[in-house]
Amino acid sequence: MTEQKISIHGVWGSRWTFILAATGSAVGLGNIWKFPYITGENGGGAFVLVYLFCIALIGIPIMMAEVLLGRQGRQSPINTMRELVRETGTHKSWKLLGWVGAIAGFLILTYYSVIAGWSLNYVYEMGSGTFSGKDGQQVGSIFDELLANPKQLLFWHSLFMVMVTVVVAQGVIKGLEKAVRILMPLLFLLLILLVGYALSTDSFGRGFAFLFHVDFSKMTWSAALTALGHAFFTLSLGMGAIMVYGSYMPKKASIGGTVLMVAALDTLVALVAGLAIFPIVFSNGLAPGAGPGLMFITLPHAFGNMGFGQLFGTLFFVLVTFAAWSSAISLIEPAVAWVVERFKVNRGLATVMLCFLAWFVGLGTVFSFNLWAEMTLAGFTVFDGLDFLTANIMLPLSGLFIALYVGWVLPQQRVKSELALSQSVLYQLWRFVLRFLAPLAVLIVFMVPLYEKFAG
Repeated sequence: MTEQKISIHGVWGSRWTFILAATGSAVGLGNIWKFPYITGENGGGAFVLVYLFCIALIGIPIMMAEVLLGRQGRQSPINTMRELVRETGTHKSWKLLGWVGAIAGFLILTYYSVIAGWSLNYVYEMGSGTFSGKDGQQVGSIFDELLANPKQLLFWHSLFMVMVTVVVAQGVIKGLEKAVRILMPLLFLLLILLVGYALSTDSFGRGFAFLFHVDFSKMTWSAALTALGHAFFTLSLGMGAIMVYGSYMPKKASIGGTVLMVAALDTLVALVAGLAIFPIVFSNGLAPGAGPGLMFITLPHAFGNMGFGQLFGTLFFVLVTFAAWSSAISLIEPAVAWVVERFKVNRGLATVMLCFLAWFVGLGTVFSFNLWAEMTLAGFTVFDGLDFLTANIMLPLSGLFIALYVGWVLPQQRVKSELALSQSVLYQLWRFVLRFLAPLAVLIVFMVPLYEKFAG
């Protein structure tokens, strides 16, 4: 009976559409902003190699499990878990898995939109020549002034949320599918253009060597844990997005092969972004381990002092905005799908209501950088608290429970029928990793930040 389920929201037109959509969900600020700077902070090539190993160990097995759950249920994550619990007779507490993912995705969007608004602002600033000829201190001051101005942050946060609302309100086929079919090819094209620009610098070889030369003497346990954590978060695991996208996946599409393609494209974007960024950083004599300021201070400084920097700097921030946009639409989709299913309301109305709520909650993040900067609870601003709650608690727990539910609780015949793995060795290997190695890895991702925060 479960094989006959059809999502009321629609089905992706093809396997490749799902690949583009899931890659769009996975490719975001984490690939273009966070991956380059944590690579810079942790020694380059050796870190990349450990990161790739962690993608194989934790990312791919759990992503396969999350897609599998979505295609089994063909509903929002909340209703998918409710139906699976009912059909399989498993404990009712497993229904919470759908709620945790959907709520986490919604909460992430509330502050993700604010940060994405920074990139929108930088498209304007870079295009108007604001950074031309500016030194690092001046560029840093421009960024500080942006954060200190609540009206500016509110404007860009609002504009980005309108962009998200317009896409999601139009539905799976006319909205999400059409958006990813346009955004993802443009994103790849912009990346290629930026790498071409990086090739014209005198430091491309140095940037390439930094990214791919493996020197394990530069690796530390802390760097390995950072690689493990980023491997989990980069694929959008545990936030309901991949599960709901899986519910729109055609039945004939191979879950294993499709997830491998998504993971490969997501990783490729991160590596190519590094190839675009590090030569520009090195050619300006700047530090590759510049931390979070790499994208909003170091790179604008570099682009502002290079030939054709204004043009390619603008293209870079358009790229960042596209990546953030494709991720953001997936963050709100699980909640929108549930509201449509639960209250039988028009999708447009559900989207407007939820996006307005996300915008409103996002005001806390807007003010965390200025008016409410001194208002903290246990040392957390609103932004810090939301980020810590979702990234360090909700997402790892959701990923852990996905692995445990599919690996230990969901009947094997359902799992095998969805995966359709003809080679039993591959199935046994995946199941072993999902049942033992992946949960252990996620527990490490979960426990270490909590220990460092409260006991370190």
